[in-house]
Amino acid sequence: MIAVSPSQTRPATPARSAHLALWIFLIANLVIVELMFATPATPAHNTLTSIGRFFGLHLAFVMALQLLLIARLPYLDRRIGMDKLTSWHRWTGFTLFWLVLLHPTFVMLGYSQLDKISFFAEIPNLAKQMPVLLGMIAAVLVVVVAGLSVRIARRKLSYEAWHTVHLLVYVVITLGIVHQIYEGSAFKTNILTQVYWWGLWAFALIALFTGRVLTPLVRNARHQLKVAAVVPEADDVVSVYVTGHDLGRLDARAGQFFLWRFLGHNRWWQVNPWSLSAAPDGRSLRLTAKGIGTTSAGLRQLPIGTRVFAEGPYGAFTSARRVTGKSVLIAGGIGVTPIRSLMEDDRLTGDVVVLYRVRDRAEAVLLGEMHNIAAVRGMRLHLLTGRTTAENQPFSPAGLAELVPDIVERDVFICGPAGMADAVLRSLRELKVPARQLHAEVFRLAS
Repeated sequence: MIAVSPSQTRPATPARSAHLALWIFLIANLVIVELMFATPATPAHNTLTSIGRFFGLHLAFVMALQLLLIARLPYLDRRIGMDKLTSWHRWTGFTLFWLVLLHPTFVMLGYSQLDKISFFAEIPNLAKQMPVLLGMIAAVLVVVVAGLSVRIARRKLSYEAWHTVHLLVYVVITLGIVHQIYEGSAFKTNILTQVYWWGLWAFALIALFTGRVLTPLVRNARHQLKVAAVVPEADDVVSVYVTGHDLGRLDARAGQFFLWRFLGHNRWWQVNPWSLSAAPDGRSLRLTAKGIGTTSAGLRQLPIGTRVFAEGPYGAFTSARRVTGKSVLIAGGIGVTPIRSLMEDDRLTGDVVVLYRVRDRAEAVLLGEMHNIAAVRGMRLHLLTGRTTAENQPFSPAGLAELVPDIVERDVFICGPAGMADAVLRSLRELKVPARQLHAEVFRLAS
């Protein structure tokens, strides 16, 4: 094996350039939005309606931004990663929630002052106007989706149910566009503001349609994916092998994931994100899943030949993110799947240490394969078992420094449950591992 020095690896400039492009896009558009608010086509009736208009204009802009975050743009996904984009999507969603509350509240307060009636009496008064009623319905749906996205509610919902509820977002988008057509005034100042505004929305909608509908349809028509084998790995873990035509054109990389639908096994709107558990070889894809939700628990009964509809590949959790010549791969539980595929990646060169955390050895799925790969490629594999106690803290700063003394000089790839990943990241920051060397894929719900 040829060791690769830090100077031989490619700097992680793509992620920085993507962040810079996003900031430029955001700031430039916000400047335009503020100018539009300052020069409306018609003046507001009073201060309260002006405040409502301010929140409404920003609500529409944030909604367009949200569309771009969920459009799965390859430029952002491959440079920033779906995990971080999902986190931004979540916080943008809660921003939408507050804007959805503030916009109609101030508008109705303003009109109730004009009409000299109470706030609550103004609600049915404005609801008589169809565009306003559609906006109210959209606001209620946003509140429902936001309410089901808080951490307590998410824990009680299966992934399938949570994802189905989020399809309401498309209803909100439709109602929001109709509401803007009839009620928007800030972007109707002149032809330039109208071209800008609807150009922004057209860009967001085309990106959404291309990323979420057109590209997946074209790829699946081309590759004709189907189940080739189903292999139990443990009592509650199963691997599914998928084959198809010309899979090399997918350009999938070890560490990435797909959104999987098994036609006939689950409903068309139910989709599950599972990582590749083996490096793609152009002939087949393999996913390995633990039976947690309804879909994953039933994978063991998948008939051979079942048609597969897959969206992807997604994610920046790949060897392309490395900035040094040495790596540490850290896996927790079923988070081992992308780590296992990275171990097999020919582009992951240099000195590699693998840390695999499970409660007991019986839970260490794919361990035999990992031992074989480590032996062939000269990697060091540590299986870390037992419950976390005062004496057993492998992911504490001291524990990590003992296992990998030169960890500060390495890229660190982390995949596992959110609690474990957060604990590892805290320890790595205490050890002063540079942020650009940290690459995490955390189990989070994503739309």
